[in-house]
Amino acid sequence: MQVDLVSQPQYESLIELLCELHTYYNEGSLVPPEMVRSHLITNLLGRDSPLRLVVAYEGTGQVLGFAAISLTYSLVDPAPEQRRHCQLKELYVRSSTTGRGVGTAIMAWVAQYAAENGCRRMDWPVKATNARGISFYKRLGAQQVVERLSFRLTEPSLSELAQQYSPPITTDHRHAGRGLIPTPDIT
Repeated sequence: MQVDLVSQPQYESLIELLCELHTYYNEGSLVPPEMVRSHLITNLLGRDSPLRLVVAYEGTGQVLGFAAISLTYSLVDPAPEQRRHCQLKELYVRSSTTGRGVGTAIMAWVAQYAAENGCRRMDWPVKATNARGISFYKRLGAQQVVERLSFRLTEPSLSELAQQYSPPITTDHRHAGRGLIPTPDIT
C-alpha cells in the first residue's frame, strides 16, 4: 500500500469510493458516477479548491481510502509555532478494507505532510454517532475538543439570512482578502 496526493491514474477508483461515501452519508442513496467525476475534476481538484486529496492505494491503482485536507492559518494565534494548522475535512476507508491499517497509514501521511508544511496541529470533525471513528482517533493520540460544537446552516435558512444583507454582492470576491497589500506610491 502507498499513500500520496491523488493523481490521474487513481481518479476512477476514487470516484467509486466517493460514490460509496455518498451512500454512507445518505443512507442508501445512490449518486451517478458521472456527477461525481465532474465534481471531482471541476470542484475538488479545481484551481480554486483549497483541498488536497490524499489517497491510499494498491499497486493496481485501486484506492483503498482517502482524506481531504487543507492547510490554513489561525486567526487567533499569530505565534509562529502555533499559527499554521491542518484541517481534515474527511477521512474515509473503503468498507471492504477496514481493519487493514489504511486509515492509520493515511493519517500518518497527513501528519507528516502537515509537519513538513509548518503545521503544529490537526483538527477535524467526527459524527457523534461514529463510535468506531472516535475510538480510532483516540488510539492515534487525538484528544476530543469538548468546548467546540458544530453548526450548519441549510436552505431555506441560508437564503433567508443571505437576504438580510443589502446590497447584493455582485463582484467576484474569491481572491479578496488574500493578503494583497497595495504598495505605497513613493514617487
